[in-house]
Amino acid sequence: MSFDVGVTVPMVYSCGLREGIERAAAAGADAVEFFDWEAANIDAVRETAEASGVAVSGVLAAGAGANIDSTERPAVSYPEDREQAVADLERSIEAAADLGASTVITTVGQRVDTRSAAAQQNAVVRVLREVAPTAEAHGVTVVLEPLNARVDHPGYFVRTSDRGFEIVAAVDSPNVKLLYDVYHQQITEGNVTGTLTEHIDLVGHVHVADVPGRHEPGTGELDYAHVLGALDEAGYEGAVSGEFAPSGDPDDAVESFVALADTVRE
Repeated sequence: MSFDVGVTVPMVYSCGLREGIERAAAAGADAVEFFDWEAANIDAVRETAEASGVAVSGVLAAGAGANIDSTERPAVSYPEDREQAVADLERSIEAAADLGASTVITTVGQRVDTRSAAAQQNAVVRVLREVAPTAEAHGVTVVLEPLNARVDHPGYFVRTSDRGFEIVAAVDSPNVKLLYDVYHQQITEGNVTGTLTEHIDLVGHVHVADVPGRHEPGTGELDYAHVLGALDEAGYEGAVSGEFAPSGDPDDAVESFVALADTVRE
């Protein structure tokens, strides 16, 4: 077994979700993911994925679990929003299970100066501990995503993989893990393959795009044959989802990503 090649449909394709799923499948992807499950027709998406022969590897959580840039909306890292965050994640887990999706991606909101970093981190741990039994019962993994604050998301709270892994380890559930985004972590800290392989048991999902530009692997400074080979050698069997803006034709970009992955997958 090796990892699945996924496509984050709304990032790669500008067409509708169902057409994007079909095109990703035709380009060779094994799996697809998308952002706003509340706006999607779950039954239609499930049927399209099944007919196209691809798995649904993930959806973005709703509400507080989708907050990246706002201090005005509920967020997973804001202690006063705990009940709302738990409710938003639990209904996202249930929707993912209905869809057949294996993961729910959660973000955590901004670093807020009026709260201590420890208080925000503890708030994330508490929320994820509360939703872990629901995730376990539904066979869905909640994955926490660190994001870079240098280029894309100034002020985001969980930026480094170290903080993310600390949170996941503190939750201590097989159904709460880290989403390691190679693009974001290359910008934030580098040492991508070393970090991934050292913590592979805590990694539940992987996103990829090249740096700079956030285009498909092979267009920037990262040696993706090495990165993907390290994942394969470490025994990672989850999805590696292309969350990139194509440098040209999106179908060609997906095909090139699949071809690159196929050179290292056993």
